[in-house]
Amino acid sequence: MTAAPLAPPKPHKITQHGNTRVDNYHWLRERQNPEVRNYLQAEMEYLETAMKHTLPLQETLFSEMKGRIEETDTTVPEKRGGYVYYQKTEAGKQYPIFCRRQDAAESPEEILLDQNALAHGRNFCSVSAFAVSPDGNKLAYSVDYDGNETYTIHILNLATGQSYPETIPNTYGSVYFHTGVEWANDSETIFYGTLDDAKRPCKLFRHKLGSDPAQDVLIYHEADETFFLFFHKTRDNLYLLTDHSSSLTTEVRYLSADQPNGELKVITPRRQGIEYYASHHKGYFLILTNEGAKNFKLVRAPVETPEHARWQEVLPHRADVMLTGLDVFENHLVVYERREALPHIRISDVDGVSRVRYVHFPEPAYHFEPEGNHDFQSDRLRIRYSSLVTPPSMYDIRMDNGDWELKKEEHIIGYDKTQYVCEQVHAVAPDGKRVPLSIAYKKGLAKDGGNPALLHGYGAYGAMLEPEFYHHRISLLDRGFVYAIGHIRGSSALGRAWYEDGKVLNKKNTFTDFIACAEYLIEEGYTSRDKLAIMGVSAGGLLVTACMTMRPELFKAVIAKVPFTDVVNSMSDPTIPLTTHEYDEWGNPAIREHFEYMMSYSPYDNIRAADYPHLLLTAGFNDPRVGYWEPAKFAAKLRELKTDDNLLLLKTNFHAGHAGSSGRYDFLREIAFEYAFLLDRLAK
Repeated sequence: MTAAPLAPPKPHKITQHGNTRVDNYHWLRERQNPEVRNYLQAEMEYLETAMKHTLPLQETLFSEMKGRIEETDTTVPEKRGGYVYYQKTEAGKQYPIFCRRQDAAESPEEILLDQNALAHGRNFCSVSAFAVSPDGNKLAYSVDYDGNETYTIHILNLATGQSYPETIPNTYGSVYFHTGVEWANDSETIFYGTLDDAKRPCKLFRHKLGSDPAQDVLIYHEADETFFLFFHKTRDNLYLLTDHSSSLTTEVRYLSADQPNGELKVITPRRQGIEYYASHHKGYFLILTNEGAKNFKLVRAPVETPEHARWQEVLPHRADVMLTGLDVFENHLVVYERREALPHIRISDVDGVSRVRYVHFPEPAYHFEPEGNHDFQSDRLRIRYSSLVTPPSMYDIRMDNGDWELKKEEHIIGYDKTQYVCEQVHAVAPDGKRVPLSIAYKKGLAKDGGNPALLHGYGAYGAMLEPEFYHHRISLLDRGFVYAIGHIRGSSALGRAWYEDGKVLNKKNTFTDFIACAEYLIEEGYTSRDKLAIMGVSAGGLLVTACMTMRPELFKAVIAKVPFTDVVNSMSDPTIPLTTHEYDEWGNPAIREHFEYMMSYSPYDNIRAADYPHLLLTAGFNDPRVGYWEPAKFAAKLRELKTDDNLLLLKTNFHAGHAGSSGRYDFLREIAFEYAFLLDRLAK
């Protein structure tokens, strides 16, 4: 193992007050300060020197990963109206091409949007909204070129290929999902949301094609800074629904998509601690709610009188099953459930009780997600299925009888899934709770403690880090790695109580659960302390840096990507996106009990003079969710106090945000770098 250069960057200390106390590295928040850029650049130069000897390994890993994918490929087409829509990729190109053809044999292909053309000459390009009008003749799409998740809407006339003259900036979008624009049924009106100064989606507007966006009508302003405002159309295309969401409370409003100038009405007014989510079917709203039902129940109410007093129970609450979502079709109701850390699909007639059947899955740990399913009349449910060892496969499930029809299995070149093992086990937390672990490794692995291992975790917002397939992990498994996911508290793996037992004043359960997972892997011979690495992203970055400061001797290496490390300062600053929205997740430092508890685990505030594992921190300079300064401050303070010679790297992407690089090859190069760091640091 090659030693790092002897002179890592030495960021200067300035004794100044952060939001709550003296903070010697608070100055790193000053984005326009040339010294900030100089420090981040110095860290990058140090990183490049320290990792120079791994460049051949990085190139080998990148070539392996690239060599496994079908670079020229096409997604499974989906029928919408008189067309089938799909995306294709072409060898050498970073981004997808959005296409359609008429739903007839041998009909010619029509390219709707080539993201490669949009990205030409740019370092970053994210397409969020991609919405074709009901008449099929217009396309509204939105683009972010900086990674700061602020999108600009463009509208294209598909008949002429010409763009409408207006563009709409500062709109809500997502680097993860195609969202941000919905059409009214007149095909002349779009709905979109804008952001406030904290990048909170808070206003819903109506825009008429060809008009000046400055004259657009504000339909609703969500003035409560603890709520986000999202929106979507029902599957039957009859209503636009707005979802007003805080950590503990939600509210839904509705507007007829046939009457875009009509009134936005509330289903039932928000009540603190009550969540509900709505779908529509033939004059009724079907509503998932946690009222008197920690794991949610299903009710229904007539559209004409949807207030709470008219709610009628369809599916009762169950203590061992959490309802996580539903899809409503003309003749079928699909309810998504989670039981014992695994997702399930319940299909019935629309009444919710007739002809109930469950979809059966073939592996002990797996993941699926509904895919498309825009057709209200369909009798098939399309899902994307995978596991830690099974490549993604697109299936249509016949809702009448539960039969699976394979539409396409992703071809992973040179991969044989029969050579790998996927299993689910349990660690035991200090308070006796059984914590599920999903594990994958190559057959023939000896559980003698000699294997390198990567333990991955998240544990926040009730979100699940799913046991799904990523082809780049094969490069670790083929090198003898054990890969594991800890389904720790803070997620909803075992229901809503599992989430609530890992937030605010219970947050440290998340960390002790993860440490228990690490100890289990060591005790059962999967790995050893000298071979164990941990990884987390965003709130998962908080997880791994908190565990690192609590138990630095337990881990050999840590990868913390865009990590939320400066908990108290960030939660004290309402100008940062997500802060006010998340008091119910982390706590409010203005409350003394919350402040003291957060201080007891906040990674930045718990760095002390000690030996720490090898550490790779990543940051996105344009990240609106976790400021680049959080990993930068963590690196600076750790350099000041740590007593070891282990490698500490800070990698800043100056052209991207929270999700990292947008191009598929650039993304693989980032993964190749991270894996090279692991292989190098865990080597004998």
